[in-house]
Amino acid sequence: MQLRTLGRTGWRVAEIGYGMWGLAEWAGSDDDESLESLQLAVDAGVNFYDTAAAYGNGRSERILARLLRANPDKRLYVASKVPPKNRKWPSRRGYRIDDVFPADYIRASAEGSLKNLGTDAIDLLQFHVWEDDWADDDRWQRVMDDLQREGIVRAVGISINRWEPWNVIRTLRTGLIDAVQVIYNAFDQAPEDELFPVCRELDIGVIARVPFDEGSLTGTLTKQSTWPTGDWRNGYFNPENLDATVDRVEALRPLIPPSATMPEIAMRFILSNPDVDVVIPGMRKPANVRANIAASDKGRLPSDLLDRLREHRWDREPTEWSA
Repeated sequence: MQLRTLGRTGWRVAEIGYGMWGLAEWAGSDDDESLESLQLAVDAGVNFYDTAAAYGNGRSERILARLLRANPDKRLYVASKVPPKNRKWPSRRGYRIDDVFPADYIRASAEGSLKNLGTDAIDLLQFHVWEDDWADDDRWQRVMDDLQREGIVRAVGISINRWEPWNVIRTLRTGLIDAVQVIYNAFDQAPEDELFPVCRELDIGVIARVPFDEGSLTGTLTKQSTWPTGDWRNGYFNPENLDATVDRVEALRPLIPPSATMPEIAMRFILSNPDVDVVIPGMRKPANVRANIAASDKGRLPSDLLDRLREHRWDREPTEWSA
């Protein structure tokens, strides 16, 4: 497994990490299968695990706690998130930090996550939504500083709202943020414009999430795809988005070499960018773990294929269904 340095934290993390949202909330998740997949990842050298207090109301964190207990001799980096107090994803312009991240709530959430995880500290604690208008509010700054001084949190991060990579730049320039998590894939290339250069300048770690565009870049969706009742994807892939997405995927399909698969090329597109420190695909099944590690083993894509993939950039604006 190739290692990269997560910004100024200095942590050497596997370039393939583990996104744990799907283990707790997507239809078809099974804890025993999840733990099998997680252990397979550990054995393959994956050492960065991204969860959140909101994933299954702590279920994902508790699954991770079982993995940590089973591997006491391994240095596994744990990233979690403080959910917005108002439980609204994403945040919107005009939201008050008092309603989303009041200081006492941040502390209570961090302590709750620490209990769920059963660890002595959270390596990276991230805000699960963000508004750059909050950059200079010293209340979140003070509580995060306190949590770090007390040893509860080792580093601070922000998970940036979907399709808003610009909505964090002022906050990064406060010097208080160690890592950002952002949607970046073959369709969503906008972080390259402004966010990645600032992260390079300030030595801020970059965590790429949604590498397969919520599953579309696996190449398995059709315009008739549906999911079980209650599955989040039914809302996200509404007819408007599903139709447009499938059309985009089919336009990209001819670029996939005969010897490769679409998810492999999608993953290698991201790993070809040195600004990315770790990618966190959701891997609910052992086959997903093996496929993503195999993609990493194949290295960066040829420059001509990268250039052609860049032509499939898709700039999107947040909507009511894109949370």
